[in-house]
Formats: sequence, C-alpha cells, structure tokens
Amino acid sequence: MALSGALTLSDLNDFISPSQACIKPIEVAKTSDTAGAIKVDDTGAYYEVSVDGNETKLETATINLNDCLACSGCITSAESVLVTLQSQEELYNVLKQNKAAIEANDASTHRTVVVSISPQTRASFAAKYNQTPLQVAKKLTWFFKNLGVHFVFDTSFSRDLSLLESAREFVDRYKKAVAKGTIKMPSLDGSQSTASNTAATTGDGDMDLDAPQTKAPRKRIVRRGANSDEAAAPVEKESAIPMLASACPGWICYAEKTHGYILPYISDTKSPQQIMGSMVKNHLGSQLGLKPNQIYHVCVMPCYDKKLEASRSDFYSDLYSTRDVDCVITSTEVEKMFTEQGQTDMNVFGEMSLDNGYNSVVKDPVTGQDQALVGSSGNASGGFLEYIMRYAARELFGIAGVDVSRSLGVEVKTVRNSDFREVTLEVPGSDQPLLRFAAAYGFRNIQNLVRKVKTSKSPYHFVEVMACPSGCINGGGQLKQPASVPLKDWILHADQQYKNGVLERSPEENPALAQLYQEWLGGPDTLKARQQLRTQYHAVEQNLGNPLAVKW
Repeated sequence: MALSGALTLSDLNDFISPSQACIKPIEVAKTSDTAGAIKVDDTGAYYEVSVDGNETKLETATINLNDCLACSGCITSAESVLVTLQSQEELYNVLKQNKAAIEANDASTHRTVVVSISPQTRASFAAKYNQTPLQVAKKLTWFFKNLGVHFVFDTSFSRDLSLLESAREFVDRYKKAVAKGTIKMPSLDGSQSTASNTAATTGDGDMDLDAPQTKAPRKRIVRRGANSDEAAAPVEKESAIPMLASACPGWICYAEKTHGYILPYISDTKSPQQIMGSMVKNHLGSQLGLKPNQIYHVCVMPCYDKKLEASRSDFYSDLYSTRDVDCVITSTEVEKMFTEQGQTDMNVFGEMSLDNGYNSVVKDPVTGQDQALVGSSGNASGGFLEYIMRYAARELFGIAGVDVSRSLGVEVKTVRNSDFREVTLEVPGSDQPLLRFAAAYGFRNIQNLVRKVKTSKSPYHFVEVMACPSGCINGGGQLKQPASVPLKDWILHADQQYKNGVLERSPEENPALAQLYQEWLGGPDTLKARQQLRTQYHAVEQNLGNPLAVKW
C-alpha cells in the first residue's frame, strides 16, 4: 500500500490492531467546522478541498521515534507498559523511597542507586553547552549525586568488554565457517587455508583470552522464524557469516519482528548497556554485599529503543525479580530533569570527581584528580567495525597496525550513500580480500542488507548495523539542535565532541578487563561468562487472527 512517493507501508498485519492508526501521512490543521474532503493527485500530493471547491495543499507529516513509542501500532501492549514505566519519574520515586527509608531507619526498603551514562549522551551535552566531555561527565556526576544517586559510571567501560567479546565471537565464527567449508580463508600467497593453520599470533603482550579453559559449548541450530516468508535450511549459528552487530535495539526489534531468518547471523554479545547491567547487578553487588534487587540501575542513553532493550525478558532475573537495567532515560529526559530541579543551564553546575570503578578515566596518581576520559577508537556508534577489523586482522592473519579510522592497512569507501561504508583488508599476493566489513545505518540500508543475506549474496564477513541514520550520535533521544543550525552540521559537531579530549585505548589495554574476567567470570570461556556477556534472540510469531496474541 503506497500513501505517497516518500512513504510506503508493508507488513500491515501488525501486533496491535489497527496498526494503520500509527501512520500520519499528512498533517491537517483544523481551521473551521466546515466539512471538506481530501484529494490525492497523481504525484501523491494531498490537497484539502473545501465545500466551495478551493484546494489547499497539505504538508507532509514527519514521524519520529517519540511518535512511534507513543502509539500502539508496532510495539506490543506489554512493551508499551514497560516503556511508560521507564522515565525520570521512576528515578524520582526510588530516591524519595530511599529518603523515607533513611528517615524511618528502615534499611529493608533502601536501594543503592547507580546511574550509567553513555559517551554519546556526553557528546550531545558537550555540543549544546560548549563543554568538553570530561566537564560534562563531572557536571552530570555532580547533578545526579545531589539528587541522591550513589554511583555514576561510564558505559565506555562496559563497551570495552562488549567490543572484546564481539571480536572474540567473530574470530570463532570465522574459524568454524572455514572448517565447515562455508567460506574459504585466503592466504597471503594466494592459496586457500583452513582453520587448522590460522593460530593467532599476538606476540605483543596482548591479553591472552583465547586459551581454552572449559569444554566447548554444544552447537546450536537456529531455524528461521515463523514469520519468515521463505522456508530455508537450518543455519548453524556458531558458523553463520556475515556476523551482524547487535548493539542497536531498534535493529534487533526489527529483525525479530519481521525477519526471523536473519537471527542466526546476529552477534550473541550483549550491548554495552546490558553488559553494564550485568556488572552493576552482579559484580558490583557482590563487592558491596548487596543482592541484585537491592540495586536500582539507571542508564542514560541516546536512544528511546534502549528502553525496550532493558525490558527484554532475557535480562530479567526470576530469582530476584529485577532487571539488569531497571530504567533507561534519554539525553532529552535528563535535560528535562534540569528544569524540574530548578536548573536551566548546565554551565552553572558544580563538578564532582568521577567514581573509581566502572569509569574510563585517567586520574592524577598524586592528587587523584580526573585528567582525561579514555575510550576505544572508532566512530560514535561504538567502534565495533573498527575494533573487530583490527582484532581479526591480527588474530586470523597476523597483520598488526590496522586502523580503520585512519585508513591504515585497509581500504575504506562510501557506497551508495553516506550511511553505508565498506572496509576491506587486502594484501599483495592474495587472490581475494582477506576481510570485507561494512557499516549499514538507517532502515533503507538495513533492508538492502537483509535481502542480500537472505539470498546468500552478501559479500561481507561482518556488518555494523544501526537503525538511525548517522548512527547513535543521531539517536532519537539526543538533544535537539538550535533552530539556526542544520541537522547535518549539528550531527558533525556532536561527533567531533564525542572524541574531544578523549584518549584512545584498545579494549585489551584496559587493565581492569583481565581482572574482571578472572575475578568475576572465572575466565573468558566459562559458562558464567556466557551467561553474563551473551544473550539470545527470538523470532516473533504473528497471530493474524488475533493481533494481540503475540508469542515471544
């Protein structure tokens, strides 16, 4: 069904009927009580026709993520309830309960409140208030702790774990695909290699996380979802190539609800948000002597879809009746909190030193003062493509020094549009590219990608997938640009702030990770590591007779 040249509907048998109610093809400003009609011409333009025959062209409406989350057309009723429960009001309620518990000397109802802030949020505030990311981090720490929050952390820390685990997962998948014969590994002399002669050669003091420690997990066969429009042979998840990034919940939601066949290709590794949730509720909790339900964990994110991610049943503990992330609030909701607390300008906030623990920051060894934030290299969507390419080049082929951001050792080119990039690792003498990665942002590029994967025509080994055009820095929950600044310029400004003064460090150079793997998880290949760092996906079965009966 086509409403206009720019808006096309498909899969109208949605989850809550009628799904068409969420579509706003045009905006109509009611100017009188006189009845009229709507006319659509051959070009798809809409006109309001008055009773006297006069025609007025109507403006095309835009639909943003706020509109989508506010309606019931494409998320389930259960999801919509969970989303409404995640707001700054819920945080206020917990803080009020804590205050009452202290006054009543009742420790049983008191919860330790933890706020984890994304680097994209920092960049958004830095762009609007002309601050550095470090200044923003210290001011937000001051703001939240004055509200009664106990700890403020940085998801750049958990992103190191997510990046490293994703890279290890990719190398493992690649080797298994080679051993199975799904793909052929080119060698440097042009001959074909097998998985048996691709032992990693670090030799540079990198953390050795690939040494076997436990029995390998059983292979899992994942079949296409019930909503797939085409039957296909089972896909073995452990060797499914291309591996598709899983950090974007908008993309995951789309895949589960419309393309069940794509799920085996999606990375098992949790997003930085959810790994932080596991760390806070389990590792930090054990250090503080607290049970998971005695901690209230809030994440500040650039995206409304992160609320849906936190609400997934996979991230819920039946034993303690709590979620790894209890509440997600967006950058815009935090700014609203400023006004609610009688503050209108972040520049007048005080600054507070960042907490020790899950913060990626360099501190002065003598004074303990914060000197600089630390983060992985790569773009503002997390740098998954950049890091996995560098890691895989070294581990699979012994090639060091690859740097996608600086086009060192790889060819980087834009394909079709600015939101689709290809990155290729090639060496002289090889009969084909050693590795071919891509970054696909926005649903137009995602649709092309899933179509190629479905028909086995995708030439890529790994794809970084993001639902938002321009990626996470342009998330639906980010601060809006001033009216005088074009969106493109604003995104560029925020992207520059994302890297402003942030020292680059590879995840395996984070000394706390080796300690976490051993102290918290008992090693990188243990059952506990899989439970805390990996997840799973579920194709949604649609019941067309009763759209409310959705099975997950």
